[in-house]
Amino acid sequence: MENKRTCLYDKHVALGALISPFGGFDMPIQYSGIVDEHLAVRQACGVFDVSHMGEVLVSGPEAERYVNHIFTNDVTKVANGKILYGMMCYEDGGVVDDLLIYKVAADRYFLVINASNIDKDWAWIQEQAKGYDVTLEHQSEQYGELAVQGPEAERVMEEVLQIPCQELTFYTFKGMKLPEAEGVVIVSRTGYTGEDGFEIYATPGYINDCWDKLIASGCCKPCGLGCRDTLRFEVGLPLYGDELSEEITPVMAGLSMFVRLDKEEFIGKEALARQKAEGPSRKLVGIELADKAIPRHGYTVLKDGEAIGEVTTGYHTISTDKSVCMALIDAQYATLGTEVEIQIRKKVFPGKVVKKQFYNKNYKKD
Repeated sequence: MENKRTCLYDKHVALGALISPFGGFDMPIQYSGIVDEHLAVRQACGVFDVSHMGEVLVSGPEAERYVNHIFTNDVTKVANGKILYGMMCYEDGGVVDDLLIYKVAADRYFLVINASNIDKDWAWIQEQAKGYDVTLEHQSEQYGELAVQGPEAERVMEEVLQIPCQELTFYTFKGMKLPEAEGVVIVSRTGYTGEDGFEIYATPGYINDCWDKLIASGCCKPCGLGCRDTLRFEVGLPLYGDELSEEITPVMAGLSMFVRLDKEEFIGKEALARQKAEGPSRKLVGIELADKAIPRHGYTVLKDGEAIGEVTTGYHTISTDKSVCMALIDAQYATLGTEVEIQIRKKVFPGKVVKKQFYNKNYKKD
């Protein structure tokens, strides 16, 4: 089966991007280089094509009850215009996907899901909706999506794209009618980089126009999925398939703050409550190496020569110049400061357990 292409694919090719498969799509991995693009987002502004993400609209009289049933966070506790992060879980607490839910109204929710999970999620969402008075719409083909990220993002949105957004606070959104765009444009103050930024959901035509304006302006660098990964990793944000999966629960991943055990019920609640009470057998930790060697996904973590877990994501960080990783290890070794080793090819390198956030987030405060 051929990979899908986003509405901006031809623009990426024209800019000379390195294209590679990701989540069933041919996506740009880098343009000028991962380090250059990473630093642009940390210091100024970068734009990402994230049109590969999936979108599902849930509406109807029982939309709120249904969404709360499939989601670990609590959508009843927030006002319209707010966004919540959380997970959809199986009964055993394993993760179907992590996602953002936009609360348009009590009877209308916009779900943004990971590209690699679109088909699986859509089937699962439909299956769980049986018996609920809701309408489900798979809208992934209707939307293109851009992420404009970095300390200059607000100025770029306002001045280059003429999109009013400065009143948006972190994890809020608005739908707006713009003269040059068909339909409603959704703009949110969200992102996956640890920096201030915005995401724009709109028709492919409008997304193409926005991309052209941003590139022509010279003040917003095109960025690929390579630096999207280095940026999210540095600030400790999880990637589904690495730090969350069918086997890695939110409790193991240290994401219990997004699991509202005080609400009535949701799929996986019982298993997650039990795991939180008893303590998980494995925990996700940060590990810093004394050496410059790079711990990659799947490398073995050792304690006194015995395997205790494996690396989920690892890099020599661009912002802090350290060799670090996130790793899922036996819980008894997860205390900060614990000395461990990582097997990198034929050598073993010493390291210690540290916090998973290797670089401080710079979101706009309310």
